[in-house]
Amino acid sequence: MSDLPRKAVTRTAKLAALPLGFAGRATWGLGKRIVGESAEIVGRELQQRTAEQLFKVLGELKGGAMKFGQAMSVFESALPEEVAGPYRAALTKLQDAAPPMPTRTMHSVLAERLGENWPELFLEFDDKPAAAASIGQVHRAVWHDGREVAVKVQYPGAGEALLSDLNQLSRFARLLGPLIPGMDVKPLIAELKDRVSEELDYSLEAQAQQAHAEEFDGDPDVVIPAVVHQREQVLVTEWIDGVPLSEVITDGTQEQRDRAGQLLSRFLFSGPARTGLLHADPHPGNFRLLPGGPDGEDDWRLGVLDFGTVDRLPGGLPDPIGESLRMTLDGDAEAVYELLRREGFVKDSIELDPDAVLDYLLPIIEPAQVEEFTFSRGWMRSQAARIADPRSPAHQLGKQLNLPPAYLLIHRVTLSTIGVLCQLGATVRLREELEEWLPGFLAADVLEAFEAEESVAEA
Repeated sequence: MSDLPRKAVTRTAKLAALPLGFAGRATWGLGKRIVGESAEIVGRELQQRTAEQLFKVLGELKGGAMKFGQAMSVFESALPEEVAGPYRAALTKLQDAAPPMPTRTMHSVLAERLGENWPELFLEFDDKPAAAASIGQVHRAVWHDGREVAVKVQYPGAGEALLSDLNQLSRFARLLGPLIPGMDVKPLIAELKDRVSEELDYSLEAQAQQAHAEEFDGDPDVVIPAVVHQREQVLVTEWIDGVPLSEVITDGTQEQRDRAGQLLSRFLFSGPARTGLLHADPHPGNFRLLPGGPDGEDDWRLGVLDFGTVDRLPGGLPDPIGESLRMTLDGDAEAVYELLRREGFVKDSIELDPDAVLDYLLPIIEPAQVEEFTFSRGWMRSQAARIADPRSPAHQLGKQLNLPPAYLLIHRVTLSTIGVLCQLGATVRLREELEEWLPGFLAADVLEAFEAEESVAEA
């Protein structure tokens, strides 16, 4: 399949095949067990077939289906190994690859958006895409001034397909449960739908990327390619080489994993503080490790791509995040509870035990309790199991908590980043980044804010 299937009935049928196909394979597996084959062998084969179909369908459809697959891929760390193992390779493919659109279609888009003489803008242009993802594909080229560039071309009909897919996936959310056990996919799909128009608007992406490129220009740790040219569904940016984070996850050295994890954490918390924007699509396909930092060839830097989805945070991350984290670490149950109630995490109609809330939060913030923390799939699974088990007190309490709309995207980005850190198996000095960049985390931040408010009041 080399172009976006646009007829709603065709796309719906393909998406419907996911849960139906799972049910059919489960019946097939039961039959094989009845005739005496090992349940373990049958189970592995069953999961492998499911993974293959998942990648095939989501990758072919691109659009919202592909976007869902990419978002889902960063959470595989939370799944039991017997489930996650067979999916891992298929989901990793989703992070960096999808079948390309035909060359003539791509050329017609470029002609329509850049003008019939579009080839004159480039000294070289590679018709074979260097990367293809949910709503567009990227071509390597040389701009007319000699700069190596990445040319991002949006698929024709991408907007229609994106909305159609996400609407259909919402309807199938309950049926999709067996594909990713333990994950509630409906809120994830709803949040992706909320960002559709923003992701399709390459002018907004260009603004967000350029703001980051200017702020991080000359930064020793983070590299953001500058925007070169933008017209409607075409975005031209500087090209950066490097090792995709998906490759670091599968084949990287421990040194690379630790460095990538540290820089990813730094970018997560420093970006909003420095630009007022939160990069909101932290799957491994959007990051590269680049050699040759300020301390030599072995010092890696983090290259960041794809600013199609951002959260606009003019004052940086909200102070209550840092304040609640600090008070939780201090064990101040009453203060944490009052702050969560004030911010809407606990609704007025709900009464909870502050100590129980503190017990719920403390295991989650374990990485911030120590000087350095090793993220792992095992740790992620233990947290997911604790919260997902209906018999667990944490599950019962979690059901009573509320996530205010202003925190929805921040919450997903944070969870996704933790998922990537666990895939990396990185040892990270997270507390160091929190102290440097997270407003409200240090008591001095609170005192400074209070004194500023007092000065304004007196004036």
